[in-house]
Amino acid sequence: MTADTFDSRDVVVEMTDVHAGYLPGVNILNGANLIARKGELIGIIGPNGAGKSTLLKAIFGMVQVRGGEITVNGESIVGLKADKLVRRGVAFVPQTNNVFPSLTIEENLQMGLYQNPKIYTERLEFVSSIFAELGTRLKQRAGSLSGGERQMVAMSRALMMDPSVLLLDEPSAGLSPVRQDDAFIRVSDINKAGVTTIMVEQNARRCLQICDRGYVLDQGRDAHEGTGRDLLNDPKVIGLYLGTLGDAA
Repeated sequence: MTADTFDSRDVVVEMTDVHAGYLPGVNILNGANLIARKGELIGIIGPNGAGKSTLLKAIFGMVQVRGGEITVNGESIVGLKADKLVRRGVAFVPQTNNVFPSLTIEENLQMGLYQNPKIYTERLEFVSSIFAELGTRLKQRAGSLSGGERQMVAMSRALMMDPSVLLLDEPSAGLSPVRQDDAFIRVSDINKAGVTTIMVEQNARRCLQICDRGYVLDQGRDAHEGTGRDLLNDPKVIGLYLGTLGDAA
């Protein structure tokens, strides 16, 4: 998928010169820009403290945006709370504490549809087409699952509302190498099913291998942008970032 195949009507998420932070007078994002078009898988990489997770949280209304603009499907979402963002088609999977451990898998999925429970059967069919094993374990408590299995439940719950865009914060974090590979395969499967996806990842090489386009964030700004392949082969990106990030091939 290339930029040449899109026009402005295909833009799902657009961030323009966004400044945002948690504490008064202290910004983590310092003029960040991003475009995610319909059907794209966007990867966000960069060193620790670059503002990667903050970028996702700015989109999902979890951090104060002090300047710039964020739109979803052409409409501003700055200042909206999470419930309103879900209605606008934005889904977010945080890195940790992303399931309800005392609830079953089925109950976790139902929580993802609290705004529209009538489409449960339809959406369960969709998520089961990607995470087939969950469909046979619906009565199992999420707290008994492995880290990788919890990640599957978290992504499935986020997909239940049929989002326009899925925000993923470090989906491979804390997983074994085998489970990491599985997580990346599932993210790719979700995207191939038509869900625009923005993924923050510390495993930079693997992220760039599967994404359509990537952004390298540094000090709260997009320092480099290009296709995943181009960034993987960019000498500046290799020298400054890939030498210390995501050493997995």
